[in-house]
Parts: sequence; structure tokens; C-alpha cells
Amino acid sequence: MQQKTHTYLRFVRYKDLNLWDVKRFWGDLDLLFSSSVRLKDILSPHFEPVSKEEMLNKQWHIISKINFAGKLFLRDVSEAKTFKGNLNKIDSNTLIYSKINVKHGCIYFHPDNAEPFGVSSEYPAYKIDASKVSGAYLVKVIQSQYFKTLLNQKTSGISKARVKPYEFLDIKIPLPSLSEQQALIKAYNDKIQQAETLEKQAEQIGKDIDAYLNDELGISQSESSDEQNIVNEYKFLRFVNFKYLREWGFNKIINHKKNLSCLNNDANGYKTTQLSDIISLKSGLFLPKDKQNGTLYDVYGGNGITGTHNEYCFSGKRVVIGRVGEYCGNIHLVDGNYWVTDNALIVDQKSDNITWEYLAIALKLLNLNQYKNISAQPVISQKKILVLSIPLPSIDIQNVIVKHINKQKEQIKQLKQQAENLKKEALEKFEKEIFE
Repeated sequence: MQQKTHTYLRFVRYKDLNLWDVKRFWGDLDLLFSSSVRLKDILSPHFEPVSKEEMLNKQWHIISKINFAGKLFLRDVSEAKTFKGNLNKIDSNTLIYSKINVKHGCIYFHPDNAEPFGVSSEYPAYKIDASKVSGAYLVKVIQSQYFKTLLNQKTSGISKARVKPYEFLDIKIPLPSLSEQQALIKAYNDKIQQAETLEKQAEQIGKDIDAYLNDELGISQSESSDEQNIVNEYKFLRFVNFKYLREWGFNKIINHKKNLSCLNNDANGYKTTQLSDIISLKSGLFLPKDKQNGTLYDVYGGNGITGTHNEYCFSGKRVVIGRVGEYCGNIHLVDGNYWVTDNALIVDQKSDNITWEYLAIALKLLNLNQYKNISAQPVISQKKILVLSIPLPSIDIQNVIVKHINKQKEQIKQLKQQAENLKKEALEKFEKEIFE
């Protein structure tokens, strides 16, 4: 006799009623699948205590976390010395999950012949019945949105709600034949590999942009004879020519070399110009405009601004630089009506010899993040930025450079979008196969 559902009623067979509560049967898989199995029928709890001494002797790592995509992160081997608590050894063919975050997809399968590692009690471990289920298939099923929702319903606790092992093992999953599972995973992985290939192509184009700029603007990445006259490097020593040192500080010397070749006045025949001669910087104050006529622009990369910071509005093209915190030195080229917080530096031009587009490119080359003041709340220094120099070709050359880079950026955008679409298709096809 099959279960029946109505708009407001659900009938559950008595033989399936081993524990009673409403949400347990809200998404029962018997309503979706003709072939399903509880996890406790294919998983066996695995507990093999391991000492910190053994972990250190065998150079095994301790888990750091599992991210939402199911990727495992491990701590440095030396951290076993200071780790507090008991450890469970995880070897091959073992499934683990995060009690707190399994509802977000934090589940991981350790494959055959993989090096062991250690986990705390926050990561229950299970050996899988390889004759019935593929570890890779099992992970993808539990990471599906349906099961994330189901696991979220099974959490308990107030401060940090967890999914307890008995609740986890009570879950039912669809279980086609092993060959069908493997076919589903292969189809999924094939699309993911195609997506990763596209992402690598996009990454390579990004490197090509850097190489193009280095070549076009005469910025050398190799250690030329000219650079050797400026900075001589040894294994443990570095000698810096005093006349090239604008500012004293260990970090400034370490990072000094990367910007030196940008200061050559004959780089590819382009004269270099100090930024203070062509731009000015301010963190306010613009005439206020009606916010409804402007777009809220967050220099930190999001779509909204929160907090009590003052906001300012401006029109037209501008380059905006992140000024505070981890976003120090981020460069954004904006156009239109924008509201900007006073935690950003807004660039004004003092010269007609540079375009906004080229200026944004040139500023990114300078790695402005290194010019922040080190404090509890890092703030980028306007003075340190304005004394820097950039190559300044003619407007025509600037436009050629910008056009070339924009074309490559568009290729990157298209490749990343194609990769994102493939990943989405892979997941949708996998879930469609198991839910229909």
C-alpha cells in the first residue's frame, strides 16, 4: 500500500513509524523514490582513537574544516602539539561530516589509498558499504538542496545547533544500482572538468594581461642588470641603494623591488609621472544629491553599504580606492551617479593627459595595499600613494592598451560565465536524475 498525500493531510504507514515528530515525515523520501535506504543500512560508525604522539611521528594532519563545497582543509602537522581533545583516525573509504555545518553541505569522503588524518568528535566518521554505494555519489546526494533542507530540520541545540549521529543515520536516500551511481557521478564530473578547463583558460588570459602590460609599459619581471644596480639579493642579505629608497621600513625594502622598474624614465620610451602631478585624492566631501537618483556603490565589492559612515554622491567617471581594512588598495572604475562612503578614496584628475580607464589599470600595477598603515584598523596613506610614479604614454596609446585589456577581460567574463553555467547544469542534471 502506497502512502497518500492530500493538501493538508499526510498518511504514514505504521511500520515506518519508528520515531514520531511532524518534521521527520515532512519530506519523507518514500514519497519521492521507489528505491530508498536509510544511511544506517549502508554506513558503519568508525572510531579508531589515535594519540597526538602518533600523529606527530607519522606526520599526519588534523582536520581544520570542511567547506560548504565538501573540500577538506587540514592544519599544519605541528599543530598536533597544542591540539586539545581526543582524536579519531580517518583512513581510506571513510565518510565524515561536520555536526554543525552538514546542513550547508560540509560532508567529505576520504578515498582509497589516501593518507590518514585526525578529527575531533565534531566530525562523526563512517565506513561505507562499497558493495552498495559509491562514496562520491553519497556525498553529492547529501549536498543536494533537498537534503540540506532536511538536515536543517534535524538540527538540535540552541547556541550551535548540530545534527546528531542517530538523526544523520536515520535519513533515507535514493539508492540506484552501483553502476547507475557511477554513471551519474561520471556525467557530473565530466561537466565539472569542462568548467574547470574554462576557468583555467580565463586564468591564463589574466596572466596574459599582466604579461602584455609588462611588455607594453616596459615593466620587467626578470632581474635585469639595471635592477641589479638597484637591489642586490643574497640568500640572507639584501643591499638597497640609498638613493632609490623613498621610505625606511623592513616591509618597504622587501616589497621595494617589484615597483622599481616602473620608475625608469625611459620604460619603452614612455615618460613616468608622479601621481601627485596628475591626480588628487579625497575621502569626501561632495555636494549631496537625492539618493533616489543615484546608485549606492560599495567600494568593497558588495551592492550595499551598512554602518554609520558618511556617504557622498558624485556623477560621471571616477576611480575609487578602498581606504580602510582588508580592502585597502582595491581599485574600482565607476561611471554614473554613485554614493560612496568616507572609507573610500575618490580620485580627481588634475591633467587631461590620462584617461580614467588607463589610470585604473596603472594604479592596479602599483599594488597599493602595501602602502597602508599597520594598525588595528589598517588605513591606506594618501601621501604614500601620491609620491608613486606610473608610465604615461600618449592618450592614443592609452586607448589602445585599454581596448586590448577590455577585450581580454570580456573573454574572461564569458569563460567564467560558461564555467558557471556548466557547473549549474551538472548539478541540475544530477539532482533531476535522482529526484525523478
